Amino acid sequence: KANYFSNISKAPVICKVVGRQVLDGVGQPTLEVEIYCTVKNYEKRICSTIMSSHSQIPENASPETTEADEKERMDSVTTGVMWVNESLNRMLKDLKPTDQRKVDQMLGEYFTEKAEENKTNQKQAEEEAEATLPFPSDAPALPGKKKAAKAGVNLFGLLCGSLAIGGTSLAVAKAGATVSHTPLYLYVTQLKHGEDSPKEMALPLPMVTLLHCERMSSAKQRLVKEVMLIPPVQLSLKQGLERVLDIQKEIMRLFEPPGKEGRKLCDDFCCYFQPQALKGISHLGCLITGCDNPEQSLLLMQTACNNIGLELGTDMYLAINCAAHELMDYDKGKYEILTGTFKSPDEMVDMYVELINKFPCIVALIDPLRKEDREQWSNLCCALGSKCYLIAEEAATCISKLKIDQNINVPTCSGIVLKYLNQTKVSDLIELTGLLDGQRHITILGSPDGESSDDSLVDLAVGVGARFLKLGGLSRGERVTKYNRLLALEEEL
Repeated sequence: KANYFSNISKAPVICKVVGRQVLDGVGQPTLEVEIYCTVKNYEKRICSTIMSSHSQIPENASPETTEADEKERMDSVTTGVMWVNESLNRMLKDLKPTDQRKVDQMLGEYFTEKAEENKTNQKQAEEEAEATLPFPSDAPALPGKKKAAKAGVNLFGLLCGSLAIGGTSLAVAKAGATVSHTPLYLYVTQLKHGEDSPKEMALPLPMVTLLHCERMSSAKQRLVKEVMLIPPVQLSLKQGLERVLDIQKEIMRLFEPPGKEGRKLCDDFCCYFQPQALKGISHLGCLITGCDNPEQSLLLMQTACNNIGLELGTDMYLAINCAAHELMDYDKGKYEILTGTFKSPDEMVDMYVELINKFPCIVALIDPLRKEDREQWSNLCCALGSKCYLIAEEAATCISKLKIDQNINVPTCSGIVLKYLNQTKVSDLIELTGLLDGQRHITILGSPDGESSDDSLVDLAVGVGARFLKLGGLSRGERVTKYNRLLALEEEL
């Protein structure tokens, strides 16, 4: 009888959405969204999600820029909490948590309304300011100076409070999966494919960040920001991560002071690589060091693998995050790959071709050039497209904009790193990955800098069929919890 009446009871509906300020994995303020539903006439907390935060402030940013970013982050979180507890709470009341598309449509309309309202307020503020200024407001800025950010918009053009949209959309998706008694990854798959959902699901390959090459140290190298390991597909995820950990342990042994037992830096590499001291673990959960040229970190990886009987290019593969947008010297119009050494965009293409020819174990270059250098991206794809993936990350951090204009800031490339941030909605992620699938581009879901302990990103990656998952290193709880979720899904699938 209980089961009979349970089957004919009303479907759960959202009765309350709660937002609060919490901390992410690096102690920065961010937003948590909770969903409460009416289930069999009782109010019940269903789930919550914590948004990750992403900083686009370069490592060598001035204290003033960093301070401004922190203030804008706090303002955005405060505004986001207010949006959730007031407008979004009223707007979503009595909706079914399983009606994801309707919820996302309403969230999108609300965001558009807020953006238009902010635009109007900016225009009025500018007109009032111009009326009181004794000189034109459009006077050119001094060299090296940036114009002040407009009210309501942060340094990077994001609407203050926008993370409330992404947080609420993901929280509703988790609530929908919970009330449907379905794992989130399978729920997202059903949202994407409907009745055509694949019978077998594949896990994304992990891109595990092992080294973060610091650019603020005395080291000269600036080109390689992250060195990542990708296990071969024939290994299970568990075997692949164990192999990565073995390489990490060997690298830590190589950094031990000379004379300690176990240090085996091959003579062939000594003349090329004199490792600087490790400087701890970065917020990405990986080892921090410095190098004097781009090849040193690659030779270190090669040495570590050789020492434990592994061969790069067969037993393990490399990916490099070049973060080229951080290298540009705008006065010279060139990239500073080493301290005092500059290369034009065309010279960068030649350099990458030489690097891949020398290290064929590199199967992916992330952000090898800025998105503005479209011609050079095309040239690089022609030269290296058959040898490695050329991935755009910085060009694709805003999923909503990509969905509206598929050509916005996306150069010719093999694939895109997508990050679930700000006003991104689950429906946006599903739609865009569908477009990328149709264009035969690979999808990589990336973990933001200010990661939280919420492991939903893994379910999203499996649900949308991402080829790779870029989670950072195998240290720090907010990173490891996602690898553990990936391991759990491997057992389940």
